[in-house]
Amino acid sequence: MLNEKTTEEFAGLVVSDVAAAISGVLTNIGHKKGLYKALAGAGAITSSDLAVKTGTNERYVREWLNNQTAGGYVHYNEDGDNYYMPDAYIPILADEESPFFLIPALEVAASLWIDEDKLLDIFESGDGLEWGAHHHKLSCGSESLFRPGYKTFLVAEWIAAVSGLSEKLSAGARIADVGCGHGASTILMAEQFPASNVVGYDLHDGSIKTAISRANDASANDNIDFKVASAKNYQENDYDLICFMDCLHDMGDPVGAAKHAREALKDDGVVLLVEPAAGDTVPENINPVGRLYYGVSTVICTPCSKSQEVGAALGAQAGEKRLSEVMKEAGFSSVERVAQTPFNIILAARP
Repeated sequence: MLNEKTTEEFAGLVVSDVAAAISGVLTNIGHKKGLYKALAGAGAITSSDLAVKTGTNERYVREWLNNQTAGGYVHYNEDGDNYYMPDAYIPILADEESPFFLIPALEVAASLWIDEDKLLDIFESGDGLEWGAHHHKLSCGSESLFRPGYKTFLVAEWIAAVSGLSEKLSAGARIADVGCGHGASTILMAEQFPASNVVGYDLHDGSIKTAISRANDASANDNIDFKVASAKNYQENDYDLICFMDCLHDMGDPVGAAKHAREALKDDGVVLLVEPAAGDTVPENINPVGRLYYGVSTVICTPCSKSQEVGAALGAQAGEKRLSEVMKEAGFSSVERVAQTPFNIILAARP
């Protein structure tokens, strides 16, 4: 017999998801039109004042503010008919340098709606969908999403957590950033360790071209280079540090990529593996972050892996146990978790 109460409660959950999907467009508009930045630290403000401050139309701004209030992003003062954004929300909605700035994730989501027909096809065929076949919003959104976290954590916490590594890189070493994408992490390491030589590798030619442009824009040191190569065929070796930044689970042959890294690594070198935060079992991942990562894994990570040889399809929620098994199968003797954030786990693997 149908439980009407349960049905109503579940309908409420679905309505909430639909509202969030539609409101995501408005959140992106709020970012691109500077509405969140104008709200940041402004205290109570009317829709008219916010419109003037941002050069936007008051009627649209008023409706936008009410949507944001209904979603809990903005608060409303009935007595003064005005709105305010708590300071605690600024790192998430308005500060583009904050490691908790999440709005670029909406560009990733937008790319997936654009690619819906491609995703429908692979669900039926079982084929893969390579990274470069997605709409460019995916690459650009991912870069903007990851860059602040790398800037905050990569050198100060993740590399620093590996005994002796910061000192070695400061003195001068060889670093490979495999699957570098647009080069955010590569450029950062080249800047922070000017005595070291840093090479970024990526299979996607378009990403390497963008990475070179980003390095030029940043006036990066001459200790950086970018090359088109897969994780299994770059030729250089004798690296002190090889990084896989949010990418090993996307690769068709993660064991093969790790084996190649082992061959390219010095005997006293280390592989730094940055992966999405995940437990080792499905029940451990039934939470909002797990829902997000299972989602992107279904439509980005797993198809990317299946588009390549082997097609291991680890998925974004592979977890520390499975990732450690991959590294040990590739010939690494030790794998340990050295750091973590709400969104990432960081593993260090040694020969």
